[in-house]
Amino acid sequence: MSRSLKKGPYVDPRVVTKVVNAKNNNDRTPIKTWSRSCTITPDMVGVSFAVHNGRKFIEFTVDENMVGHKLGEFSPTKTFKAHSGKLAKETKPTK
Repeated sequence: MSRSLKKGPYVDPRVVTKVVNAKNNNDRTPIKTWSRSCTITPDMVGVSFAVHNGRKFIEFTVDENMVGHKLGEFSPTKTFKAHSGKLAKETKPTK
């Protein structure tokens, strides 16, 4: 369920102040944040983020295609190993 249009998108105020300071100082270091639910706004384009996934920080740079998405979408919390089942056993190489 999405957030109401009356409220607008959720943007963490601490992240916004860090983005403004980084743009004013031409700071290229990633902004560390735990706010995975923060929505990416157009003024965040070109800024590097390090978003916590529960274990470590995942770094990425925001581009135009990411606007409107959440920061947590680009920091996966689960590592994919492989699919299981009958088909996976048949295609597994034998040693």
